[in-house]
Amino acid sequence: MEMSVNMTPEDFLEKETEFLEILSSEENLKNIPLINHVNIQNLKDNSLVRFRGMVQDMLDPEIYLEKYAVGSGDSVRLQNGRYRDAFVLNTNENVDMDSPQNSHGERRSVFVVTIPGLNDWASEAERESCPIKDISTERVAGSTTLKRPLEDEEPMESEKKSPSEAIGSLSNGSSVKESPSLLSREYLLNSPIADRPSKACIVKMYNDFDNLVLNSVVDVIGFLSVDAVLDGTHHDLNDFDDITEVQAANPPPSLIPRIHAVLIKPISHLNPLLPQTTFDGITGFDDNTCVELFKDIQLLLTQCLLGDVVAAEYLMAHLISTVYVRSELECLGQFSLNLSNIPAPVLPVYTKLLYDIIEMILPASHYFPMTLDNLNLLQFSPKKDYASNKLTSGLLQLAPHTNLVLDETQLQTGKLEASGVKAVSSIAYLINNQRVKCDFQFFDVEVNVNVPVLTLSEGKSMLPTNCHVPLMPQQENIDLIKETFEAAKFFLLPKLDSIRRYLTILRIVKFSMNPDELTMIENDFVEMRREHCATPEDLHSLIVLSRMLALCRGKTSLTGDLWQHAKSLETERRKRIASIPTRNVL
Repeated sequence: MEMSVNMTPEDFLEKETEFLEILSSEENLKNIPLINHVNIQNLKDNSLVRFRGMVQDMLDPEIYLEKYAVGSGDSVRLQNGRYRDAFVLNTNENVDMDSPQNSHGERRSVFVVTIPGLNDWASEAERESCPIKDISTERVAGSTTLKRPLEDEEPMESEKKSPSEAIGSLSNGSSVKESPSLLSREYLLNSPIADRPSKACIVKMYNDFDNLVLNSVVDVIGFLSVDAVLDGTHHDLNDFDDITEVQAANPPPSLIPRIHAVLIKPISHLNPLLPQTTFDGITGFDDNTCVELFKDIQLLLTQCLLGDVVAAEYLMAHLISTVYVRSELECLGQFSLNLSNIPAPVLPVYTKLLYDIIEMILPASHYFPMTLDNLNLLQFSPKKDYASNKLTSGLLQLAPHTNLVLDETQLQTGKLEASGVKAVSSIAYLINNQRVKCDFQFFDVEVNVNVPVLTLSEGKSMLPTNCHVPLMPQQENIDLIKETFEAAKFFLLPKLDSIRRYLTILRIVKFSMNPDELTMIENDFVEMRREHCATPEDLHSLIVLSRMLALCRGKTSLTGDLWQHAKSLETERRKRIASIPTRNVL
């Protein structure tokens, strides 16, 4: 069976089970236009498309005509309204709104934005993996072409009338009045990172309403809807009490298209160089390759951290950290890191040079200079705007596995306003709990996130952290800072894609603890409590660190040697903290 990207919703409904089976193949999806990288003006209304992005907002439910009777004279037929925004009428046909054959359905909508913080190399790899296709000729798998139900009828432009009750009062041929646009393009697009604008679309779902949550990343396959009648600026001001809410709910489809989803696939990672699958082992890398890649990454990070091999181990652990257990009381796996003691001579350039390396090897990240203006003026947590009934995004609303790099060296003496204090509090809450509070004015709604946070500072950061590592820089690396980073980039180039794949797999691969190692850890903890008054939090941090040290070396279970190595690293780290005076910049 063949599946055309030019198929109609009626084609799809005729053999829905078979088509969903075809769409379950990741290879077949590559033949469907990915509108993240395709100009929608080149696509036909109701054509089959894809969109990859993060769920940024949940919109109100919508009642629509799932089936409706249309006729001309004595001829009456029942038309499908599923996967469409506008009525489908042929010459001289009208909708019988009073027909007992009409049936209503409910659909829900989510506002989806392209993945915030997706780095340029990942975006380019995503585009190359799904090349632009000629949708009039491309096919998706199989061998038999389906006949369109209305193939012998003269196709007419869809009547400018929506089967949803929200727009159902518009009638064919009525004059379309334009209201002034009250909302800016930036407000409608609602990009979480204001200086890295995203694309957006409204995804309309017909089933499995409870499967999606805020901040989840999805691959949406569905029918494109770009009918101009959906634009809220075409609505008559006199027909509505609050045109702001109408325009927010009905943005121009040329800016924010609608997609009627036939399939929504969750995305487990953000790296387009790898398939979306479960990794039970370090797939694609043998043991020797894993050892070589670990050594390469360790050498790279050691040079970038001014010759500090201990800090390099901690940074690599941070780069692959992820929340792997979450409950009401605990959040296991997070590993926020504070690198301090950055030498004054390299401060003007060092933090950005280090971030450039991180950006090259991770699929999604964001560098944030913590200046007073940024803290006082920017929005960090999502906030409900009741005037437009829209959840306005903030910097901390990021997709899972997006590394946030906070440059505290940019913070100068000055006054934090109330908004700045709230910003710092929001960041601290994310670090401690891996949750973001959405401000609904009268109450807060907490949303889970999985965002590793790296803080770069001169003294100990004013923010909380799971792990504080003062740098021990080598003078030679300080003197040759620019040459060091140029050499690091040159070293990276031939191994770049392998390192990118390796780091992503380490973050999502399954990891196990065997009974013997658990017994050893329990016995060690008893000893640590007796000698150093160790707390359960200390044990948790040590387990997380040892887990990541094992993964860095391509191992999916813990060994006694690596447990001892983690303990020795922690001993060295505590000695540094005791010997280096820490200071806050505030």
